[in-house]
Amino acid sequence: MGEVHGRRRDALRRLLVERELDALLVTNLLNVRYLTGFTGSNGALLVTADGAVFATDGRYETSSAQQVPDLERVIGRDCDLALMARAKGRIGYESDHVTVDGLARLTEAAKSHLHRASGLTAELRLIKDETEVEALRMACAAADRALAALIEHGGLRPGRTEREVARELDEGMRDQGAQGPSFATIVAAGEHSAIPHHEPTDAPLKAGDLVKMDFGALVDGYHSDMTRTVVLGRPADWQAEMYELVAAAQAAGRAALAPGTPLADVDEAARSVIEAAGRGEEFMHGLGHGVGLEIHEAPALYRGSAGTLSAGMAVTVEPGVYAPGRGGVRIEDTLVVREDVPELLTLTTKELVVV
Repeated sequence: MGEVHGRRRDALRRLLVERELDALLVTNLLNVRYLTGFTGSNGALLVTADGAVFATDGRYETSSAQQVPDLERVIGRDCDLALMARAKGRIGYESDHVTVDGLARLTEAAKSHLHRASGLTAELRLIKDETEVEALRMACAAADRALAALIEHGGLRPGRTEREVARELDEGMRDQGAQGPSFATIVAAGEHSAIPHHEPTDAPLKAGDLVKMDFGALVDGYHSDMTRTVVLGRPADWQAEMYELVAAAQAAGRAALAPGTPLADVDEAARSVIEAAGRGEEFMHGLGHGVGLEIHEAPALYRGSAGTLSAGMAVTVEPGVYAPGRGGVRIEDTLVVREDVPELLTLTTKELVVV
């Protein structure tokens, strides 16, 4: 992994040259992890034109020696200030992460000129390398297996509560090798399935309910994201029609994932299917988002998105139709944009499952 992190720092240095910066102080812990492999709760990194220095406190002296063996380490509580004291020239800082008070402290400690430099590491994180994609594959596989186990042993049945199902999915993902869930698992049954981000309650599942489950697994710091909607018993005509519509929209969104495609056009590809059916108002959120070290990261796929897709981006495609008072359907996958066809990472069937 040291070589991987070294290549990422080299790529960051090329961006520093473009911005006419001599160094970048990295204080966002996710960016520190991306560039070094460090997983602790206090750390910072100073990347210069010809090297890098890592800082953490005494709690992580031993673990950081294992995780960051290729860099000089500074051990001290105020990591950012310790590194700033070493910085020279035009120094960038993560202005999208540093607080006003934090900037005042950095300015007092600086021997050089500070410059806002938000988004540099985030720009690199847009394109996943194969190490990252493999972590995403494992996270998606853990979620797939957890859902399969839940269905196989009858965990989705009338009488169980939304909270019970959510807890079982969370434990199932841990059983499959995940550190835990990517985010608070959503289980929404019956009328609740019409609420896009419903929080599970003690409401029992009932025969005839649509049950929407939005969940993901965390593996090696990387998040998966998947939504599947099932029905308890034979679906009513309106449920089957709604499901078929969302499935068609989701397929259109997936098919639009190609390098060079404007982000807004991906959203439009799926949204137009739902609008053509006269149900556009019932799809009230964006089509998807990037996923990686954060569950929601760039790029964003919605009508107002700027920019285009590139090979290596990992994104979700998750259209939904929600009829208040009746129920809703969302189908979501995590995929990686490739030069030819997108790589699907969430492999659970998208056929309507009747349990």
